[in-house]
Amino acid sequence: MRTPLATACLLALTAGALSACGGDDNYPTLTGDKPLVLGHRGASGYLPDHTLEGYKKAIELGADFIEPDLVATQDGVLIARHEPNITSTTDVAQRAEFAARKTKKVVDGVTEEGWFASDFTLAEIKTLRAIQPLAERDQSHNGKYQIPTLEEVLDLAKSEGTRVGRTIGVYPETKHPTYHVNLGLKLEDRLLAVLAKYGYTSKVSPVIVQSFEVSNLKYLRTKTQIRLVQLVDADDVNANGSMSLVAPYDKPYDFAVAGDPRTFASLLTPEGLKEVKTYADGIGPWKPYLIPSRQVDANNDGKADDLNGDGKIDERDRVMMPATAVVPNAHAAGLFVHAYTFRSEARRLASDFKGDPKAEYKLFYNLGVDGVFSDFPDHAKAAREN
Repeated sequence: MRTPLATACLLALTAGALSACGGDDNYPTLTGDKPLVLGHRGASGYLPDHTLEGYKKAIELGADFIEPDLVATQDGVLIARHEPNITSTTDVAQRAEFAARKTKKVVDGVTEEGWFASDFTLAEIKTLRAIQPLAERDQSHNGKYQIPTLEEVLDLAKSEGTRVGRTIGVYPETKHPTYHVNLGLKLEDRLLAVLAKYGYTSKVSPVIVQSFEVSNLKYLRTKTQIRLVQLVDADDVNANGSMSLVAPYDKPYDFAVAGDPRTFASLLTPEGLKEVKTYADGIGPWKPYLIPSRQVDANNDGKADDLNGDGKIDERDRVMMPATAVVPNAHAAGLFVHAYTFRSEARRLASDFKGDPKAEYKLFYNLGVDGVFSDFPDHAKAAREN
């Protein structure tokens, strides 16, 4: 239940309301519990994505869940990589023995070039090492860490949970399900088989499964009671704060294949949320769907104003807008809301936050999000606790 203060905060919620709504111990989440800190790809602000070392770091920094994105190897093993194309997240491009594996594949209607997990056995994958895909982040750990399997991630969550004395959840994402079906490497049954080995089959299991597609979530719902989350994407945010919906980020790819005219935004209407509730327990929207931001053109010259005068236009030159109705509508439908992705670099924070990532978290916590996917779990936790 919402507290009166939380309701008042929600109604008044703009970036200017940041400080007015703090200090309430009852969170305006679906259940009233504190929002979850979800370690996005591990602690990817500090260490390379999807490594056991990164997941362990996320747990040490306070993450309640760690998130492995799942793709399949040639021999059908689920591994943690952000995309089937492993070029930007591993050292495969520097490995002469795999030079001939470079190829082109169509992923969700888009032709990509590089090296793909499905062309490698697990044994071959294990010879590769992870690298940091974002140039602005620490590159000193490149080449040090292996690519883990789902089972290794689950084992780590259990062992680290025992060590720190709290349950650590695992939040797998099925990456590009239709793509994997077309390769004969369907993800869902493989995922369920692994989870069953650990006894994870119910809503109280420390597992949440997410997907940007819809049909595979509906299939999973017929096979398991594990919590499921419908992810919601977009291409970009327009200058006025509206969402840009351009293929392939305009709709779930299985909608595109089926000729379904609905978009990701359709899933967030009251009617769309009611349908999502028939097969999922929550939604995972890109955060601008919840609180958008806009550029400023005070002199009406048709160009975005450089608010901080640094000679370039980025998030620091945007201003936050009032919250949308997505969170209250989702809660009304009985769905929790886990928003993505929170990052702490100054250039990724709107002008309202003045370079302080905790200010952004607090704005979304006051809105009532039930969890945040964060590259910097320590910052998410600090904002929640203070």
